[in-house]
Amino acid sequence: MIKQLEMLLALAKEQHFGRAAEKLGITQPSLSSGIKQLEEHLGVKLVQRGSRYGGLTPEGQRALVWARQIVGDSRRLRDEMRSVREGLSGHLRLAVIPTALTWAARLTTEFAQAHPNVSFTVLSRSSVEILELLENLDADAGLSYLDNEPLGRVNSAPLYREHFALVCRTDHPLAARDRVAWSDLGDTPLSLLTPDMQNRRILNRNFMEAGVAPQARVESGSTIVLVASVIDGGQATILPEDHARFLATGHGLSVVPIDETRGAPSVGLIAPFQDPQTPVLTALFRLAGRIATPESAVTT
Repeated sequence: MIKQLEMLLALAKEQHFGRAAEKLGITQPSLSSGIKQLEEHLGVKLVQRGSRYGGLTPEGQRALVWARQIVGDSRRLRDEMRSVREGLSGHLRLAVIPTALTWAARLTTEFAQAHPNVSFTVLSRSSVEILELLENLDADAGLSYLDNEPLGRVNSAPLYREHFALVCRTDHPLAARDRVAWSDLGDTPLSLLTPDMQNRRILNRNFMEAGVAPQARVESGSTIVLVASVIDGGQATILPEDHARFLATGHGLSVVPIDETRGAPSVGLIAPFQDPQTPVLTALFRLAGRIATPESAVTT
């Protein structure tokens, strides 16, 4: 039955029999047969069918909720038994907001050094996409904002707080300043993350409260593109200060802190709410607590 529930999860995500079958590595007839077997087992119709996939029935939507829970529990049980047999091992999929990628590298590197039988895939995603990946069991954990927008029912551990800085070339008019205010940046051509990113929504709110509008000339989902635009195009960008200094190193750029007008956003490790957690995730949360900055847990 677990196999059929995984088929339902894939079909609900892809909304197409062919793509779902391809994702699962099976034929489309096998997928259709598995869904029919699940329907027969449960005694209800789960999928609207015509010439193509027509969506889930109301019963299918309810079954999807249970499928996520049952498949997730099955995977956790498997991981628990494997850890008893082999110690901590396996593969973790970590979805990360772009500005936290350097922290993701630190977290995964330190974890892998302590537990060499655990490997990672790190995905750069928006905060909304991270929650979707966790809900659909397509990611095991994430690094995202903790206190700016609703997270739903997750386990979380704070890692650090974002303090923003302006990144610009040394010939930029603001490069020699010790600090700048948000109101100083209203006329500055900027390269910024795209509006679907929570970081951008935070920046827009800070600009709005300062009474100015950001002049975004380049938008990207990649912080590397933003810094490259500073180097090659002469724009400036705004990034968390530690991330900015990492990307600016060796490029002769100025990193100028921006005065804070509200509490710095908290970023941390999140995972779907589970009790108990898998041994691997328990160890990952324990490491997050050890490497977190002292201010990370302070409420502002």
